[in-house]
Amino acid sequence: MTETATFAAGCFWGVEKAFERFYKDQNIKTSVGYTGGADNNPDYRKVCTGSTHHAEALKIEYTPNDKINYPNLVEFFYRMHDPTTVNSQGPDVGTQYRSVIFYHSPEQEEIAKRVTAEVQEKHYKGQKIVTEIVPAGEWYDAEEYHQKYLEKNPSGYECPSHFLRW
Repeated sequence: MTETATFAAGCFWGVEKAFERFYKDQNIKTSVGYTGGADNNPDYRKVCTGSTHHAEALKIEYTPNDKINYPNLVEFFYRMHDPTTVNSQGPDVGTQYRSVIFYHSPEQEEIAKRVTAEVQEKHYKGQKIVTEIVPAGEWYDAEEYHQKYLEKNPSGYECPSHFLRW
């Protein structure tokens, strides 16, 4: 049975690339888009102004197994970005770049909170994780040129804060 996970961790190009690279053998399906805001017709230009309150996000569809499951995805999310910065990742600043876990079920909410507490204790003592954990709302696919952007443009911009921390 296919499940969905949705994360925001800065510029969605790098987030998509990080998850696709790490889970390349797990047959995941990814799409980048906008969620968490109030505009019913968001596009890249509007989202970049911050006025829509949407985050640039990654939606992952996957079939859970021993190597890919929701707890592993949440931990990887924390490994690949800086969850201690408010509304920014590296040089990318604005509410659209905030750190968010958008959960799709009560079980995902519980897992997200548990893994967040574990990561806070193990990897971020002395720093506070500011990641929001909120219900998934309406999803809006980003424009086609954003989908698999760094696959199509290998020398395109990558946020310098998207790297594995442990």
